[in-house]
Amino acid sequence: MSIEFSKHLVVTETPIPGVLLLDLPVHGDNRGWFKENWQREKMLALGLPDFKPVQNNVSFNEKAGTTRGIHAEPWDKFISVASGRIFGAWVDLREGASFGTVFTATLDASQAIYIPRGVGNSFQTLEDNTAYTYLVNDHWSADAQAQYTFLNLADESAAIEWPVPLSQAELSDKDKAHPRLSEVVPMTPLRTLVLGANGQLGNALREVYKDEAQVEFAGRSEFDLTSDEAFRSRNWKQYDTIINAAAYTAVDAAESPDGRRAAWQTNVSGVAKLARFAVEHNLTLVHVSSDYVFDGTKDVHTEDEEFSPLGVYGQTKAAGDAVVSVVPKHYIVRASWIIGEGSNFVRTMSKLAAAGVKPAVVNDQVGRLTFAEDIARSIQHLLSSRAEYGTYNLSSSGPSQSWADIAAEVFELAGGSRDDVSGVSTEEYFCDKPAAPRPLNSTLNLQKINATGFAPPLASDRLAAAIAPLP
Repeated sequence: MSIEFSKHLVVTETPIPGVLLLDLPVHGDNRGWFKENWQREKMLALGLPDFKPVQNNVSFNEKAGTTRGIHAEPWDKFISVASGRIFGAWVDLREGASFGTVFTATLDASQAIYIPRGVGNSFQTLEDNTAYTYLVNDHWSADAQAQYTFLNLADESAAIEWPVPLSQAELSDKDKAHPRLSEVVPMTPLRTLVLGANGQLGNALREVYKDEAQVEFAGRSEFDLTSDEAFRSRNWKQYDTIINAAAYTAVDAAESPDGRRAAWQTNVSGVAKLARFAVEHNLTLVHVSSDYVFDGTKDVHTEDEEFSPLGVYGQTKAAGDAVVSVVPKHYIVRASWIIGEGSNFVRTMSKLAAAGVKPAVVNDQVGRLTFAEDIARSIQHLLSSRAEYGTYNLSSSGPSQSWADIAAEVFELAGGSRDDVSGVSTEEYFCDKPAAPRPLNSTLNLQKINATGFAPPLASDRLAAAIAPLP
């Protein structure tokens, strides 16, 4: 069969999620043919994942009808024909709704296919002297082979229509003995590791991911960002995502000598370790940022605004953001005025209202609250929707407010009077107190995260929901 020359490079989705079929441009004349079998830049632009292959293998098959099958491996593969033709059959053996889905195709040298981890591969040669090549993104080892998942070539559920009947095909004894689909243990997904899992955001992430067994949670005692041993002790081949909810957040203490060192150690040195491992192991790194990376002189902060931190905490967060931004697969979620479980501004104001206290609250710092639950939900959304990598602002939506405005609203919701809250400037409030400089305007532009399909709730709605269950 002759090869079709001069095709355009095209990437087509198949019924199996993540499996992509490619048409390859092949150029030929009376001397033979040439093709760009793997062209990373062009293929990524058309939607192929950047799976970073590390090994190239060739399978040569002397006779037509040679059938190899159905093996699901713990790595991604890019398969193409070097000579001859093959009939390929792929069965999704991953845990999930698409388990058991089948896709088949006949491939010649003008085609290739991308197969993600956990999808079973099988090939039957249709011509003598057929060879096909495959790129993989992990090195083969006996330990890795022990993680394979197999399916019998003759499985009735898959019902693959082999061009050469299996009774006439060349098979190995091992392939003949593989289990039917009903007996296959699905390949589990790669894991997500949440760091800082005992803090306000960590607890919110625990709630959002409580039903997802592949998500692991580690507090500082289980994984210390500043410890080299913590990084060495993990088998990173079992993970594809790290969510970093760990941070040094004592804004005022960071201005002290000890606090400065601690802030830089966690927010920069620890994050640099995370970034290095994310790059080395092709992991997605999710990192939480702060409005303190800006000086607050602009009315609204967009994601591409240049850093201009005022204090040590903001400087360390800006440095951490810069480090994370060099990781190819990263999400930076930049939030302002975070409210989570435990002691927080909303809870404090509610208690003051109940006690009849009339507080003076800062009225020249303007922004929006961000609830930890919404940060957790936004992270889940960015990962599950596979949004474009980069930085995303996040806060509640609605008009900007001062801290005094928010306090007055809390008082009203808690049964007190808005008039019980008086305003005071930042300078007056922190007079004679050791304090870090703060941005006066922390309002974040939300257009980018809205465009991904995530709509942050109104600040007034979130505040009302937060006050209702408080004692």
